[in-house]
Amino acid sequence: MALNIKPIADRVVVEAAPAEEKTASGLYIPDTAKEKPQRGTVVAVGGGKVDEPLTVKVGDEVLYGKYAGTEITYDGKEYLIMRESDIYAVL
Repeated sequence: MALNIKPIADRVVVEAAPAEEKTASGLYIPDTAKEKPQRGTVVAVGGGKVDEPLTVKVGDEVLYGKYAGTEITYDGKEYLIMRESDIYAVL
């Protein structure tokens, strides 16, 4: 995953996981009812702050808030740029 984006300070770039296509019981979810995913894979990390190094690294699968980050499109793919503090957990 070579991404030519280098975030600054405590920011990370996350590629969101695809939205669920069907429920646990097997019902298909229409496009209008799909929810924005809240998990993804870290594809780039910044250098961190002087007194606060980053704890996530490229390749980590993470959980983040529903409205976290800023959506960007780069080379036709959707990414989120967010602060490390917007990440709730590493899976």
